[in-house]
Amino acid sequence: MANDAKVESKNETFIAQETEALSAPSPIWHRRIRVQARNLSHSTQFVIAAAVILGLTMFFVGNLVSLRIEGAAVHSAAEAAAQYMDTFLEPYVQEMSRDNNLSAESVQALDRLTQSRALKQHIVSIKIWRADGTVVYSTNKAITNHQFPVDEITEAFKGKVVTDLEELSQQENEFERKLNLPLYEIYAPLRDSNSRKVIAVGEFYEKAESLKREINRVRQQVWEVVGAATLAMLTLLFFIVRRGDKIIQRQQVALHLRLQEQTRLHVSNVELQRKMATATQEFSRVNELTLRRIGADLHDGPAQLLTLILIRLDDLAENCSAVDQESMETIRGAATDALREVRELSRGLALPEINDLSLVEELQLVAQRHEQRTGTKVTLALGRLPKAASLPLKLCLYRFVQEALNNAYRHANGEGQVIQAQYIDEVLNISVRDRGPGMTEDAMLLETSGRTRLGLAGLRYRVESLGGLFSIDSCASGTSVNAQFKI
Repeated sequence: MANDAKVESKNETFIAQETEALSAPSPIWHRRIRVQARNLSHSTQFVIAAAVILGLTMFFVGNLVSLRIEGAAVHSAAEAAAQYMDTFLEPYVQEMSRDNNLSAESVQALDRLTQSRALKQHIVSIKIWRADGTVVYSTNKAITNHQFPVDEITEAFKGKVVTDLEELSQQENEFERKLNLPLYEIYAPLRDSNSRKVIAVGEFYEKAESLKREINRVRQQVWEVVGAATLAMLTLLFFIVRRGDKIIQRQQVALHLRLQEQTRLHVSNVELQRKMATATQEFSRVNELTLRRIGADLHDGPAQLLTLILIRLDDLAENCSAVDQESMETIRGAATDALREVRELSRGLALPEINDLSLVEELQLVAQRHEQRTGTKVTLALGRLPKAASLPLKLCLYRFVQEALNNAYRHANGEGQVIQAQYIDEVLNISVRDRGPGMTEDAMLLETSGRTRLGLAGLRYRVESLGGLFSIDSCASGTSVNAQFKI
């Protein structure tokens, strides 16, 4: 119906205005408010957001319902008023079906009708329109027989009751505007009593005080219901979210405490690792000093005594018989062998001169000494190596290569001895290989007793004490002793 179309137009205009206001650019202080809102609790942020969203939603709903109620109330009142007025006006317009105009008698009768007290209590003005927009009768005689736009009467000539509760801004409403009363205008179709064809449109203006009071009362009730529902939903949502927020806060506190404990343990672990590394390096230094002292003691003690024994044996040999001479030679051979082993042990335990050497020069030195001592060949396959290294690492590498070469000489007769070293991605890899018969699985168990296993176990402990990785690869074609350090 036309009245519904007007209500829909009002709704669309209202929603468009609200949407345009919401989509306007945010000023700088809006950004500041958003920054401050981040410092609020989750439940408070949620309630604020929910209040804004629900408030706007309920505002739209409440306004839409109010407009619907207003339109329905006005239309219902207009229908009732139209039926009421039809009974008064239709008898006087029947002649318009013949000559499309009102006689003077009909005009006088209508004037008497509009002056009746019963009608004047509700109706303040009446107009009768022809289809071409001409006012054939009006309470305001100044506009009688004047023609106006037919926009508002078109729907009424189609048989519909049209009503409006707006400002009376049209030209033909000058008289009604001067009354300064709240009015609503009604356009009712007036029909021929025989054919029921619409022959004219009656326009009348009814006082709207009671209708507006009723509309305002209903609108107030609607807003009270909408407000109460909104408040109830916000309260319920607040308590639900508040409960979840408290759980999250407790979990955050517990997580923060755990994080602090983990941080403390990490700091403690780093400190312990630093102390362990320092202790390991100190132990390595003390161990080297101990080995040097043992070597010096062997050189200055048993070696000197064996040398003295050999000198005395030479003196005694001059005065011995042939039989004793043979015994003396046997004793001299044993003493000579013992002196040689003691000197080799002494040299092996002595601290190497590697302080001022690079890693390449150090590996060249240990290979050269092994070649001089054993008369075997050692091949060097050296890649790019760090120019500087700590003394504990240098000592570890020297002893590692020295002991691995000794094992290669002892068990592989020095065949295919190769020292391979390279430094890639801050990892130093070094290995000593031979082409011997390989090692048995039992021999590779470093915990087994024996001279070889004790030497390999010592290598493993020495490498791992500096945080390195120790491994042995052995097969029928040879053995490779490997070490890896991250520096």
